[in-house]
Amino acid sequence: MAVDPQEPYPGHSLQPDIPALFGMILLPSGTYVGVENYQDSLPPHSLDVVLVGEVVYLSGNFIMGAARHEGSPRSDSGSPSREENPQDEYAGELDYSADSDYVEEFASDTTSLNSMITAYRYENGRRYHAYRDGAYWGPNDEMQNEQLDIAHHMFTMLLGDKLCLAPISDNIQRVLDVDEYPSAEVIGTDLSPTQPTFVPPNLRFEVDDAEDSWAYPENHFDLIHVRSLYGAISNWPAFYRNMMIGLRPGGWFDQLEMSIEFRSDDDTVTYDHILAEWSRIFIDAGERFGKTFRICDLARDYMLDVGFENVTERRFKLPVGPWTRDEHYRKLGMWNLLHCEKGIEGWAMALLTRVMGWSYEEVQIFLASMRRGLRDYSRIHAYFYVVSVYGQKPLKGHNADK
Repeated sequence: MAVDPQEPYPGHSLQPDIPALFGMILLPSGTYVGVENYQDSLPPHSLDVVLVGEVVYLSGNFIMGAARHEGSPRSDSGSPSREENPQDEYAGELDYSADSDYVEEFASDTTSLNSMITAYRYENGRRYHAYRDGAYWGPNDEMQNEQLDIAHHMFTMLLGDKLCLAPISDNIQRVLDVDEYPSAEVIGTDLSPTQPTFVPPNLRFEVDDAEDSWAYPENHFDLIHVRSLYGAISNWPAFYRNMMIGLRPGGWFDQLEMSIEFRSDDDTVTYDHILAEWSRIFIDAGERFGKTFRICDLARDYMLDVGFENVTERRFKLPVGPWTRDEHYRKLGMWNLLHCEKGIEGWAMALLTRVMGWSYEEVQIFLASMRRGLRDYSRIHAYFYVVSVYGQKPLKGHNADK
């Protein structure tokens, strides 16, 4: 039975299930998680999709950046479902015989990058992007990419196995599954060229900065989807104006962000707890860095300010650790604990050493305390908010022409 991702939590306290805490088995650090057929439960999406920010890597598919449909909508009638015959459907859709040199040529095209872009910064045992060096605090190494994999799985679980919540029209073709819809051209954008060399022929990657001037035609996309850009944008009003310019009239902008403020409904996260200290430190670090970590609380108003209509905000409580009574959220809490443990060093190291002036040793001591705090879920019933905000570009009028 499908789970409403918001029930039973809006307006209610998360309730711990103490006996269940000791029955959970956490995956060891570094365990790879694969998820198949994640797109089957998605509603029909648009002819055009932009994913800005986070790399999505599941079951061999990278989906990130802008997707532009080149052909007419494809009818699914009479075609086998992915569950019935996933391998045959993929083989039937792609014909490699037309270009036996596809793999070599495409790999060459997508990896022909200036050496300056791949001259990564190595600092305190982590690897960081070279393009626009210092513009973003997160590492681009394998450890952090694993955290992104976990985050994607966790967020789609939270949203009821959906990538986004914007109510995309039913008559628009889905283009997120690149192996099922080869007519869609997918453009991946990131500061780091960390994508695989073998990708489908309708997918290419570009090294780009989301804060640069808008590089795509105006009124171009039916959907722009953004996830996890907290602490990454210095001028959010300008960013949202670019999103408005890039959308077609009637198109949707959809954003998912998580809060960095740990909370509890039973006051177990006290002011002097390490989780509360983490929250205060990184809110301060974001303001000093000039890129706020509070965008989940600001996005709705920014979208309204630039003229989006039908703006809707939905807030979800995401537990830290498997302490809740609800089975669905207990699983989410397990994933979130793994997500936090995998991510905290990468989230902290550059900001605390470059911005806050901490030493490497001070950061490691702080992280050790954080790990103890995260694992104390039998006593500390922490969660943080994940916020989905979406809005529509007006079909006509002043706001549509901005």
